[in-house]
Amino acid sequence: MYSLLRYLAGAVSLLLFIPSISIASTQDSSSGLIFEKTKGWQLPYKPIDVVQSVDGQFIFVLTENNRVLIYEPNGNLKGSIPVENGITAIETDARGENIYLIDQEKNNFSSISIDFVVDINTDGSPFQGKPNAPVTIAVFTDFE
Repeated sequence: MYSLLRYLAGAVSLLLFIPSISIASTQDSSSGLIFEKTKGWQLPYKPIDVVQSVDGQFIFVLTENNRVLIYEPNGNLKGSIPVENGITAIETDARGENIYLIDQEKNNFSSISIDFVVDINTDGSPFQGKPNAPVTIAVFTDFE
């Protein structure tokens, strides 16, 4: 019994010395609003504008060095697109397949269609042609 109490006392004192990390919520007492910072990314360039696709799959960041950085919500950088000088704002369609760039000085906007190359494992699938061909075309069908 004595050794169990010593063990518990030691565990409690150890817990007191371990620094804890917590994200504190903040409350605006005048409006009753409660908010907290949930994520943050360190960007390689100064951001000008940011937009997220409606489906939540991508976050697009327009930067001052004329690039659009494409992030996944977990912070993984998916890619980067160079854009013309003078772009001041960005918007996207619902699925993030098109981004719209606004140039206020030239009074215009442009649309860029984006897609990602995805490797598909075709091992064990029926195929026609050379197994080691440089290009593979995968066809997905549903007869119903």
